[in-house]
Amino acid sequence: MTTHKIALLAGDGIGPEIMTQAEKLLAAVESRGKVKFELMPALFGASAWFEVGHSLPQETLDICDSADAILKGTIGLNHEDTEKIPVEERPERAGLLPLRKHLDTYANFRPVYLPAGLKHFSPLKPEIIGDGIDIMIIRELVGGLYFGDKQLGTDETGQRYAIETLEYTEFQIERILRVAFETAQKRKGVLHNIHKSNVLKSSVLWNEILNDIKDEYSNVKVEHMLVDAAATYLCLNPGQFDVMVMENMMGDILSDQGGGILGSLGLMPSACIGPNKAYYEPSHGSAPDIAGQNVANPYSMLGSVAMMLEYSFGMKTESQEIFDAMEALFVEGVTTPDLKQPGVDNKMISTDEFGDRVAAALS
Repeated sequence: MTTHKIALLAGDGIGPEIMTQAEKLLAAVESRGKVKFELMPALFGASAWFEVGHSLPQETLDICDSADAILKGTIGLNHEDTEKIPVEERPERAGLLPLRKHLDTYANFRPVYLPAGLKHFSPLKPEIIGDGIDIMIIRELVGGLYFGDKQLGTDETGQRYAIETLEYTEFQIERILRVAFETAQKRKGVLHNIHKSNVLKSSVLWNEILNDIKDEYSNVKVEHMLVDAAATYLCLNPGQFDVMVMENMMGDILSDQGGGILGSLGLMPSACIGPNKAYYEPSHGSAPDIAGQNVANPYSMLGSVAMMLEYSFGMKTESQEIFDAMEALFVEGVTTPDLKQPGVDNKMISTDEFGDRVAAALS
């Protein structure tokens, strides 16, 4: 029997309680007798800083290095508690970005998926959603502004200033574009290249490299679109998109907008893939205001488990079964309190019950 080692980084806020639901799914899959999961919990995020003084302890890195895949919860605290942590030690800056750099998880996959049966969650008009939304946003994850040189200072006149560098190499751009082309080949054969080449030289280079390699993917139609136009059309005509590729900060912003058109970032799992291994995480924040109340929607975390099963372990059938089970719950009119909408008659269930019902569908 195959054994897969999974590092579990529960994180902060609602992270531990939605991670519990993820463990239920893994146990249900394991109960079928085809595979075994060795789960390795590790400290990460603000909770790690308060416990051991580091948002990404060396022990956690060692566990991640020994794992076959990593499942990460949410990180971050409310403003008051965040202020207790030194700026350079806060979990996003001292935990998340170093983890991405260490693992070189350069390809971020964020599915913006809303089948017709779930369209009631979206703030968009039904006629805009049509038969549903199915977009894969592919974001370069280890370059650009987030990883460039950063300075804070004061000039000779006493004015404070900030400098942040947006830097990309040809290697970084080419490898994410190839991932996007290969993904488009497996889907509808249309790739939207999102850029800002009318202003940014990094986008000029990005487009030049795309032109260098596009003939290798002759069965993929490339559509170029400025990032501000893409933001508009995600709201006005999301159905035109299938695969979208973009640099780091653009991807951060547009993928969150994708969560908005779904109705919640709680409906968006993600995969962060590198040359050797990947980590999987919900796209939403840690929601400290509802932590511990058993009301958080675990869809994004459970969807991240599904993506891990498919992308890291080749278990596509089990992955699809998880998404089908969650969709069936929503179609049935079941939801968690944090997704309740005014005027919609839904049956409210807890975080634990949502996890139990999805796990039961797999058993």
